[in-house]
Amino acid sequence: MKLLVSACLGGRACRYDGSSRGIPLVRELIDCGTAFPICPEVEGGLTTPRPACEIVGGTGVDVLQGQARVINKDGVDVSAEFRKGAEESLKMAKEVGATAAILCERSPSCGVKMIHDGTFCGRLQPGMGVTGAVLALAGIEPISSDDPDLRERVLA
Repeated sequence: MKLLVSACLGGRACRYDGSSRGIPLVRELIDCGTAFPICPEVEGGLTTPRPACEIVGGTGVDVLQGQARVINKDGVDVSAEFRKGAEESLKMAKEVGATAAILCERSPSCGVKMIHDGTFCGRLQPGMGVTGAVLALAGIEPISSDDPDLRERVLA
């Protein structure tokens, strides 16, 4: 199985605060050539580090439909950058033949089951990030980085 993976999960320091969230399994998959890392936020034109961002008014699907926005902590609307990064991620997934993607949970880009609620208070709400939604709508299975069965799911 070919996979797209959030680059921060492979150890790349591209999270909003300049850190990574490395998962050894993801690093192994990248090293074996079965997983391909991408950071949608960087691909969308945002810098590292960058102000924290949250989806205000809904989920990633709502951002795609123009019913919600991605706002950074300084109040700047970065929805266009998030949509661009999601489309670049989909393009890469198609180029490498990925059928699934391991994505960083709680991210406004890569969240699969949970994202922050748009208040910048640390609260979560159910929903996908923008890239998670784009990939799911294209038939590429989003897999949460928090999935307790992650190893079994991707090595089956």
